[in-house]
Order: sequence, then structure tokens, then C-alpha cells
Amino acid sequence: MRRGLIASVVAVAVLASAGADSARAQSFYEGKTVRIIVGLAAGGGFDTYARVLARHWGKHIPGNPTIIVENMVGAGSLIAANHLYRVAKADGLIVGNFDGSLVLSQVLGQPGIEFDARKFHFIGATAREEVVCALTKASGITSLDKWMAATAPVKLGGILPGATPDKAGRTLKAALGLPIQVVTGYKGTSEIRLAATGGELAGACWSWESMRAAWRNALDAGEVVPIVQVTAKPFPDLPNVPLAVNLAKNDEARRLIQVAVQNVSAYARPFVLPPATPKERVQLLRKAFQETLKDPAFLAEIEKTKLTLDPVTGEELEKLVADAFTIEPALSAKLKAILYN
Repeated sequence: MRRGLIASVVAVAVLASAGADSARAQSFYEGKTVRIIVGLAAGGGFDTYARVLARHWGKHIPGNPTIIVENMVGAGSLIAANHLYRVAKADGLIVGNFDGSLVLSQVLGQPGIEFDARKFHFIGATAREEVVCALTKASGITSLDKWMAATAPVKLGGILPGATPDKAGRTLKAALGLPIQVVTGYKGTSEIRLAATGGELAGACWSWESMRAAWRNALDAGEVVPIVQVTAKPFPDLPNVPLAVNLAKNDEARRLIQVAVQNVSAYARPFVLPPATPKERVQLLRKAFQETLKDPAFLAEIEKTKLTLDPVTGEELEKLVADAFTIEPALSAKLKAILYN
């Protein structure tokens, strides 16, 4: 009887403590400003998704904080990711949005990475990054056959070795034998688009979700042509564009495409909190994030902007990131040579 009474008292105390933590987290955001630090340039896909989210997320966070977006550009968003891990205050007021491909870069031992992705707190992602390669009509490469037959390497825009555009281009070169030269160092896909429009590049590979929103006019006019999908299944609006994995001639080539590009797609666009952020604030922001994804005003803006909503929860992201660290050593060495040499 006495043990039962003690257990009941302990249970009540635990519930009371959890309730107090939740109440403190809710009152904390009143009158505050939440900053979303985007690691890539303004006008690109990451920036566009973040700004749409920022306009609606605050309504669903108790206390209704103001949410602003800041761009911390450099090294393919590595500067922003390192800042979030090493410098940003873990108080729930700073959210990072960087290229999740850096997780694979950490697994492969890329120099310059100062974070451990497994220690971040993942809030969620508004979309996966299903990659498509598109080239300008002016480049003369308007089909896969023409690309295969090119007598000189086709120049694709990149951001940083290991970033999505670089990774996709280098992987396709190794797995399919496509003539490709990745020209890296652009600050984001908005700069890559400008370079392709000006004839400096033939095109690039990155998320179809953001590509068809940001490059819509050129795609509609036929000035930019999707050539290959680096995805597990085709997009409904690209029924005649081949899948890269179906073009692979052996298991090793297929595995390279799957691990380097396809598997990364789910955690490629995460919204992340620094390590040591109080758990009750992590849970509160996750809940508000999921509520925002159902907000009619948010959904209307997503549709108007021609963005795709294909969300991933914070819990799913944590598992996917943990799984990335289980890649077999031989494949890891092969990928490292392809992506960084």
C-alpha cells in the first residue's frame, strides 16, 4: 500500500514537472524573435521554402514570436552548419537550414566539418530533395543521347564538393560515364541559374521541387530542359525523362546513385536546432512545425509559389541521419574518391 502511494506521488510529480517545463517553453517565446539561418543564397530553393515557412510558423508557436530569415552564405552552407553547432546559442531562438548532404560529407570525412550531425535536434523538413539534372537549350544538350555523345565535358554548376549539385554531377559521371565537368564555387542555385542563362554553364542538378519553382519561366518556354532524374521513382510531370538508376549497367553503379543521391534526399533540407537546446522547446517547435504544414494559408502560398510539400518529421530525420553512419567501409572509400578527388 505504502509503495503504491509512493509510486503515485512520484508519477504526479513527474507529470507536474513536465507540465511546468511545457508552460515555461510556451511563455518563453512571447515577445521574442526566432531567426532561421539559411546557409545558401537568397532567391534559391532553400531560401524560398524558409521564407514561406517563416510567414506562417509563428502563428502556431505559443507566444507567437516574430520569425525572420537570414542568409549565412559560404562553403555550400558549411559555414552556417558549423555556426549552428559551435557558435549559435542553444535557446530555441536560432534555427538552422543548411544542405543536409553535409551529413554524408561528415560520414566520408570531408575536411572543414566541425559538427556532429547526430547531436543536432531536427525539427523537420518541408520537402525532400529529389534531384533532376536540367540543361539549357542553348547548350545543345537537349536529350540524354546528345549528352552521351558530347565530345567535350558538359559544364554543370556546383557549390562545394559534397553539396547536392556537386555530388549529383560527380556521381553521374562515375556511375553512368556521362561527360561532365562540375564547376564549383557558386553561392547557391540562384547563382547557378544566372550562370547557365548567361552561357557560363550548361546547367546543373538539384531539387526538382525548387528548380521548377525558381526556373519556371525558362522551363515553360523550353529554354531549360530536364534530362535525367536522379530519383527512385519518376515525377508525374516528367514521365519521359529517364531515371539515372535505370541507366546504370551494374550493381555498383546503382548503389553509388542510391547512397550518394537518392538516400540523402529525405534529410537534404532539414530545419535544425543546436545541440543542448532544451528538450521542451525542441518538442514545442516540432509540434508547431507540423501544425504549420496543415495551415490553409501556408498551403495556399505553397501552391501559389509552385513549391512541393513532401514533409519529413524531426523523428524521421534523426533516424535517417543515424542510418547514414552505417555505410559499409568499402563503399565509403569509393564515394570519398568520387566526390572529393
